[in-house]
Amino acid sequence: MSRSLIPLAATAGRLRPLRAAAPLVALLLLFAAPAAAGLLDFSEDEVRRILRHGPWPPPWSPDPSNRVSGDPAAIALGRALFFEPRLSGTGTVRCASCHLDARAWQDGRATGIAAAPLERNTLSVHNTRYHRWFGWAGANDSLWAQSIRPLLDAREMGASAAHVARLLRAPGELRAGYVAAFGRAPPGDDEAVMVDAAKALAAFQETLVTGRTPFDDFRDALARGDREAAARYPLAAQRGLRLFVGEGNCSVCHFGPGFTNGEFADIGVPFFVARGKVDAGRHGGIAALRRSRFNLLGRYNDDPRARTAVATRHVVAQHRNFGEFRVPGLRDVARTAPYMHNGSLATLRDVVRHYSELDLERLHSDGERILRPLHLREDRIDDLVAFLETLSAAPAPAGMRALRR
Repeated sequence: MSRSLIPLAATAGRLRPLRAAAPLVALLLLFAAPAAAGLLDFSEDEVRRILRHGPWPPPWSPDPSNRVSGDPAAIALGRALFFEPRLSGTGTVRCASCHLDARAWQDGRATGIAAAPLERNTLSVHNTRYHRWFGWAGANDSLWAQSIRPLLDAREMGASAAHVARLLRAPGELRAGYVAAFGRAPPGDDEAVMVDAAKALAAFQETLVTGRTPFDDFRDALARGDREAAARYPLAAQRGLRLFVGEGNCSVCHFGPGFTNGEFADIGVPFFVARGKVDAGRHGGIAALRRSRFNLLGRYNDDPRARTAVATRHVVAQHRNFGEFRVPGLRDVARTAPYMHNGSLATLRDVVRHYSELDLERLHSDGERILRPLHLREDRIDDLVAFLETLSAAPAPAGMRALRR
């Protein structure tokens, strides 16, 4: 048994890692000391599951498909482009029009509004550097390809490759920023210039990482065996965490440091958009991914071996993917209401109640059956909400929200 995980034994108000041969009675004494009065008696298995949700933040690693990933000049250019309205076809819409730093890099609306109303909730761009698929339906396989999508969508920024290229070729700060980031003037190929702009946008978005949270302090206190520090975590949040990793089965999908498995699921949220119109979700996303010339199988992937494209090469749409949507990460979840792909649930309490009273008739009949209604009492809903609220960091001061590695 790894010494980096619990089990732990109590000694003088602290916890010390147990050796593999330690007697079972030591585990039973785990939280028995007076200093643990504010600490639930988590089992060895519960502690192991809790520790899997960290540490945070994960170590930095560049995106092999983006040659300017992590480059300071590209980050600076990407930041400038993110807040630049001239990047849109009308000159009035910025990336930051929908992804507001003061709102955890989303917009707080049920569904987005850019150049025109949209049909899906605006996802935060926090922690996107850790994703494998992008958007509610996973229609893109890199952050830079995802950054191209709103540029070309007439309902969002309504631009074109030629428009973006003209902006970056024109004398001024953006052209100078392009030269600094890519080591050359913008070439004559409009599409190549647009892809470079998207890679700079991605380099900037990679810096948007949520801060540490009360949960992280609790999780790390368990990891180092500090029961006194762990006991500062609210009891209601501890009870909610126990439900999250145990009976609720939440951590099956909301797994790991980012609280997401990075995949897609049908959770019984209606996918009808209007009369006679549906949102196909992941099924449509896979189709869009496969036909995109900007996917990782294409010529714009900077990874010479295309190792980043393995998942794209093998992903295949199945019937069960219809109506599946992204399993969002839960970090900063208290700051990113409303919830679900269509923004149909206004509060965290609404989300918990949705799962508690889940209508199984709305779920696909094929595929894995992970979800089941829990029929939680109100006090247990309170506990789960209390836990979810501890996954949010305090907002950073203005001007400090875009963190650099």
